[in-house]
Amino acid sequence: MFEHRHAPLLPHFAFLRRQLRFAALSAAIVLGALAAGALGYHAIEGLPWLDALLNAAMILTGMGPVDRMQTSAGKLFATAYALASGVLFVTTVAVLFAPLVHRFFHHFHVELDNEPK
Repeated sequence: MFEHRHAPLLPHFAFLRRQLRFAALSAAIVLGALAAGALGYHAIEGLPWLDALLNAAMILTGMGPVDRMQTSAGKLFATAYALASGVLFVTTVAVLFAPLVHRFFHHFHVELDNEPK
């Protein structure tokens, strides 16, 4: 997926294309988590779709819930969704920045390989 350490630095256009692919993957992760949360709040707690979406978005972004959960199942779902959202946040950031961090370190490794010994 990424170039080998002895390979030259990826051209700028190819790097931008790679970065866009990883940004799209990050967006897909967020949208999937948002859809799962909205579906869960709607099915388990019985919230209307718009309120379910709002609650899912607020939990996913770390802001906290908007509506109070009335059922035990809803409270358990909200707990699990909040914990999963924390992991998804870290995963999304890692996926989004992976190409940039790789290019940064690859750039310095290529420079070190080119130095006279």
